[in-house]
Amino acid sequence: MKKYTNTGNKDTRSGFGDGLTELGKTNENVVALCADLTGSLKMGDFKNNHPERFFQIGIAEANMIGIAAGMTIGGKIPFTGTFANFSTGRVYDQIRQSVAYSDKNVKICASHAGITLGEDGATHQILEDIGLMKMLPGMTVINTCDYNQTKAATLAIAEFHGPVYLRFGRPKVANFTPVDQKFEIGKAVQLTEGTDVTIVATGHLVWEALQAAETLEAEGISAEVINIHTIKPLDEEAILASVAKTGCVVTAEEHNFLGGLGESVARTLALNTPAPQEFVATQDTFGESGTPAQLMEKYGLNAASIVKASQKVVKRK
Repeated sequence: MKKYTNTGNKDTRSGFGDGLTELGKTNENVVALCADLTGSLKMGDFKNNHPERFFQIGIAEANMIGIAAGMTIGGKIPFTGTFANFSTGRVYDQIRQSVAYSDKNVKICASHAGITLGEDGATHQILEDIGLMKMLPGMTVINTCDYNQTKAATLAIAEFHGPVYLRFGRPKVANFTPVDQKFEIGKAVQLTEGTDVTIVATGHLVWEALQAAETLEAEGISAEVINIHTIKPLDEEAILASVAKTGCVVTAEEHNFLGGLGESVARTLALNTPAPQEFVATQDTFGESGTPAQLMEKYGLNAASIVKASQKVVKRK
């Protein structure tokens, strides 16, 4: 099985910040809007280098989305930045009406997603945002796994015309994808080949899936790991081809099992070739305060849980 090396833990939000900094130099139409969280979103370099293209909106997220939608009419490419909870739940009406329905070229960039927000607790740990965004017609939904991929995705969405939701996180996590990778929206990345079980993972759970695959290999179970960085449009062809070979699938995500990646995969299988599936996700619950590591352990969002789900689903074949 192919092995991956962690080149050093880095936060995915810094990947966004560094990607935005690069865009500032290469694309004069890129503008940035922030809701009073410049430091948290790593937007400081863009602000300092291009003050005329940076707009501090303050704690007025609904206004930020409306302003961003309006700026697209003049040919600008707005990147909005705030926490995932405030990027989606707080402003859903504005996103639906002014961005999605109006097909505006707004890039909604959301940090501190999921339960790994940590100590800030349940009010900030949104676990429903993928579902909210993927149900909007025309919305592209991206959930990156590490620093390198987040930077690559930030660059890629500037070239893509249409509404995008880009989701990333707060903690430092393994950085293992190629630094020079080509990010293809809607194209899954197969990380390992396997014959017994397909593990489809997104975001912070991709590295955990790779760790799980190593454990499973030692137990004689061959796992094929697929990184789904784009949840919508979903690379159904890649998923179906893998499951046709392995006969079962585990989905892994830092999100509620209702409305997330797992449901999209289940729908794909149901409409094509049904197969046993297990879900590694939060189980219709809110989060709580704690360190990211403690919360991932308690809510079953780690390699051990993926191993357990894989063992279970293989027996269901």
